[in-house]
Amino acid sequence: MKAFVFPGQGAQFSGMGKELYDNNPKAKELFDKANEILGFEITKVMFEGTAEELKQTKVTQPAVFLHSVISAICLGDQFDAEMVAGHSLGEFSALVAAGALSFEDGLKLVSKRAMAMQKACEAAPSTMAAIIGLEDAKIEEICAGISKEGNIVVPANYNNPGQLVISGNKEAIAEACEQLKAAGAKRALPLPVGGAFHSPLMQPAKDELQAAIEATEFQTPKVPVYQNVDAKAHTNPVEIKENLIAQLTAPVKWTYEVQQMIADGATDFVECGPGKALQGMIAKIAKGNDALTISGIA
Repeated sequence: MKAFVFPGQGAQFSGMGKELYDNNPKAKELFDKANEILGFEITKVMFEGTAEELKQTKVTQPAVFLHSVISAICLGDQFDAEMVAGHSLGEFSALVAAGALSFEDGLKLVSKRAMAMQKACEAAPSTMAAIIGLEDAKIEEICAGISKEGNIVVPANYNNPGQLVISGNKEAIAEACEQLKAAGAKRALPLPVGGAFHSPLMQPAKDELQAAIEATEFQTPKVPVYQNVDAKAHTNPVEIKENLIAQLTAPVKWTYEVQQMIADGATDFVECGPGKALQGMIAKIAKGNDALTISGIA
């Protein structure tokens, strides 16, 4: 079975999507429509912008979404996925590719999500850190021991066995990194991000996005969508909405999501969009499974 997967924030690069725009009339039409919806020329930043310009809040998430979704749409008859999933932001791309959300509504929600997250980031000094080479259970235990009201640290992204990203207030993150290294983590790397994504500190963004999601029409997807919050397949629009709302403050259970997709019959993973981050994660999650094929389409 073929599974299409969609990357999250951080996969952006200068020149992203330009080849699609130049060589595919459908892609050009969709990129031009995106410029109209967003009210500025995001294509100019995507095709010609510097890394710094691509890191602008209003650009990053819509840019990755557009590249991913348009790549999938332009496959036409070749888009023969039997299941889809996306990492964090990528879940919106997966929902559009599966037909649960329209292109226009997906882009509007992603743009609103980016702005809401930026506001939440500015409200509290917070960050994230990647913990390498320590069991998930030990990381969870240490975070729980440090976390308290006003100074929290929680697991945020279960990327693959041996790599878990934590999220929270800067002081709590610093303390957790020290304790995790003492407990045997090979590395504890602070990430260059502006806030504590997928943590309770994103509650203001969740509240803002919830109203937008609830006001948006969702359809039954053509194929099951595996969602971050519970790592399970969903086709019910009501459940999909609830999980999408919960996603901003809940951890991304990517490791368990991919394991569940494999258990449900996935043998061919195709990453749609910029970069190869998910291909690397899936290879580590499925280590030793020689029957699996992993590729990408940009």
